[in-house]
Amino acid sequence: MTATLTLRRPDDWHVHLRDGAMLARVLPDTARRFARAIVMPNLSPPVATVADAAAYRARILAALPEGMRFEPLMTLYLTAATTPEEIVRAKESGFVHAVKFYPAHATTNAQHGVSDLRQCAAVLEAMQRVDLPLLMHGEVTDPDVDVFDREAVFVERHLAPLVRAFPALRVVLEHITTQAAAEFVAAAPANVAATITAHHLLLNRNAIFQGGLRPHHYCLPVLKRERHRQALLAAATGGDPKFFLGTDSAPHPRHAKESACGCAGLYTAHAAIELYAEAFEAAGALDRLEGFASLHGPAFYRLPPNAETITLERAPWTVPAQYEGEGGALVPMRAGGEIAWRLR
Repeated sequence: MTATLTLRRPDDWHVHLRDGAMLARVLPDTARRFARAIVMPNLSPPVATVADAAAYRARILAALPEGMRFEPLMTLYLTAATTPEEIVRAKESGFVHAVKFYPAHATTNAQHGVSDLRQCAAVLEAMQRVDLPLLMHGEVTDPDVDVFDREAVFVERHLAPLVRAFPALRVVLEHITTQAAAEFVAAAPANVAATITAHHLLLNRNAIFQGGLRPHHYCLPVLKRERHRQALLAAATGGDPKFFLGTDSAPHPRHAKESACGCAGLYTAHAAIELYAEAFEAAGALDRLEGFASLHGPAFYRLPPNAETITLERAPWTVPAQYEGEGGALVPMRAGGEIAWRLR
């Protein structure tokens, strides 16, 4: 049995760092494990322009504890007001690495999202021309579509036509949760990729209801059936470079999760790479964790892999029941439970 595991320092290709006091609280967890991270732009108001991204980047770097090295890779929030000219400015900035599409009202702070991607054709063409990736929250919001089917319907109705219409556009289907999404990405051209979260590798939808309603296991896209978890695990551990690490770590104060209309999102940054190690070990694929966590993402984003390494050791530890801080307690994934791996 492996006692230690050393791999190139990984990157997180999908994380929510929030802002203000929450940013200061959660950033060290991400920076301790990851050299770089694609930072989500769904603040309120959203990060919709290059100027917004520059200001947010400065706040992130100012919140970084002394002695830590971390590079935030910024994104813009696609809105109806986004212009092709702003896309060109984003590419030229050197610090904006992608544009994020949220279907209107699909998830946290998605009220500014786009209702019809066809209205963004000129912007998508500009992104294809300057080679700026599109990151997609892949769910339809049609109330007639069952919540557990929204990703599969999105792939069929929206993603497949998009890939045909913009064949050179780099696209990342983020935090995939279904066999349909994994199969689509695997069969798609090389410019289409996907991120997979640790919680979707470790949990199925039963986790939401174990012993009662578990609001801290509620996320969007929602956890799916066991067969979908198995399909994601096969995709993540199979060595295909189209699949790479994206935690979708999404902190919310405890009171916002445990409410009449609880927020969606799991906080996993406190033990992200350790949780992925658990999932890969359970699949007998620890030797493929480095590719998924440290190599596939940089290759897709056309960045060099990190030169430094991290080491995990088999040393079980108990996750705190909650992390205290300004604005309320934060309940992490596996709160009060044990994790098999520890970051040295």
